[in-house]
Amino acid sequence: MADAGGGSDKRVWCSVPEKFQLHGAMLALQFGYAGFHVVSRFALNMGISKLVFPVYRNIIALLLLLPFAYFLEKKDRPAITLNFLVQFFFLALIGITANQGFYLLGLDNTSPTFASAIQNSVPAITFLMAALLRIEQVRLNRKDGVAKVVGTIFCVAGASVITLYKGPAIYSPTPPLQMMMMSSASSSFIIIAAIFERDSQAWIFHNGGEVFSILYAGVVASGIAFAVQIWCIDRGGPVFVAVYQPVQTLVVAIMASVALGEEFYLGGIIGAVLIIVGLYLVLWGKSEERKFAQASLRVPIQSTPSDNVHSNNRKSQTKTSLTQPLIPPSTENV
Repeated sequence: MADAGGGSDKRVWCSVPEKFQLHGAMLALQFGYAGFHVVSRFALNMGISKLVFPVYRNIIALLLLLPFAYFLEKKDRPAITLNFLVQFFFLALIGITANQGFYLLGLDNTSPTFASAIQNSVPAITFLMAALLRIEQVRLNRKDGVAKVVGTIFCVAGASVITLYKGPAIYSPTPPLQMMMMSSASSSFIIIAAIFERDSQAWIFHNGGEVFSILYAGVVASGIAFAVQIWCIDRGGPVFVAVYQPVQTLVVAIMASVALGEEFYLGGIIGAVLIIVGLYLVLWGKSEERKFAQASLRVPIQSTPSDNVHSNNRKSQTKTSLTQPLIPPSTENV
């Protein structure tokens, strides 16, 4: 009976269109990261070491992901070469060690809302890099291209309003009833922490809040979030993932008001509206881009018999130029 129920749940999930799976996964991801910002602020308020924090976080994430990576992908993963090792090293150094280290340093001197809002430069930078590297096609002479550009600008503008403009307070919460925290870990941080963090007390858990922080950071913010994010990038592309970043700022602003006692201002409402409009424009633009590509593939092309002969000879060697760089043609992602 249990197997039948499990199979039924699996069939129901598989029957959901992939584009809805992607949107649902990205929304859940933003809530997970938003909680991470708030929990991290609690942890820093309680005096947790900014070096020990990411060490425990990444150790837990490693222990969580390692079994899945080994058993589920051992037949698919490429051979480990020097080139891969170099890429992984710089990815870990910049994307994990430097990213998490500077994030905690900035969060310690600002607020969760500001830390989340400043990350909303990611969609604009990702969109620009993807366009320059020809991963994302931008056609300003078409409505889908204009929508993606304008939508990205709206998302960044909305996050900027939340950060820079307060306005009158809409909601003034009471102080939070309890504290939450988070911590994490990475091999690079182990070395750095071992050198600079000599206080043995900094490595000891002092209360249940610290344990919760470490588990949340390692399991949710690093383990589950990284896996979901990689899947969404693979199926929807980097711009699709990056454009959801501003949603995180809105969620953090609300969570920080409830959990940390931060006031929620009119600027947050205005910024939220801009973010929602921008997100809709980008997603609508990507949907229109897919429709344009599918319509172009269905257009019959007039050709002469000699052209058909040459075309058949090259058919197995030449790929169509009408490719969607962020969306696999066989799937309906956004």
